[in-house]
Amino acid sequence: MTVTLSPDYSPVDDAEFMSSFMQEYFRQKLLRWRAELVDESNDTLQSLQEGGILEPDIADRASIETERSLELRTRDRARKLISKIDDALHRIDEGSYGYCEETQEPIGISRLEARPIATLSIEAQERHERMERTHRDD
Repeated sequence: MTVTLSPDYSPVDDAEFMSSFMQEYFRQKLLRWRAELVDESNDTLQSLQEGGILEPDIADRASIETERSLELRTRDRARKLISKIDDALHRIDEGSYGYCEETQEPIGISRLEARPIATLSIEAQERHERMERTHRDD
């Protein structure tokens, strides 16, 4: 079944949670975000391939190396984010998107709007972070 959204569609809390319209809205949001990240990653890769370090000045070479290192770290973060987006798209396909992995309760529209790759409700995320802090201090 194909769902067509009006350009001004926006999910609301009092609508049926994860209706076909809501799923399509988040699918499109995730696909746009993914495309932006892939474009940025391709631009980074192209700029890294274009130039060797031919600067005779050691300070200039060090500066270029630092910039390249930062670009590579950014690209790695984007790669990990693309993987999380792909996971979220898979959850939409299987019908589990928008529900907390721990409690199976709805995550909430505002949280999904802010972080469409979220897998935990705010409460579960806070519990998870408290546990991490407790175990990290040991």
